[in-house]
Amino acid sequence: MTNWNDWIAIHPDIRGGKPCITGTRITVYDILEYLAGGMSEAEILADFPSLKAEHVRAVLMFAAQRERRLSMGHPHEIAA
Repeated sequence: MTNWNDWIAIHPDIRGGKPCITGTRITVYDILEYLAGGMSEAEILADFPSLKAEHVRAVLMFAAQRERRLSMGHPHEIAA
């Protein structure tokens, strides 16, 4: 995988500017909630045929990078 930027976009007019899987209205938060709720990657991909495994990994990469930056005291550096 190259970069989460290849798979996640933030547009003010889509889902209120929440980070979404590019070309969809599925948010990073949606995928994280499904995973936290116990859904497997395979179950998520089965429920959303437009998603690929790369999308799920990009969501995790996005969340990890955001958390890392927040913990380092740079909360505004990952606005997009």
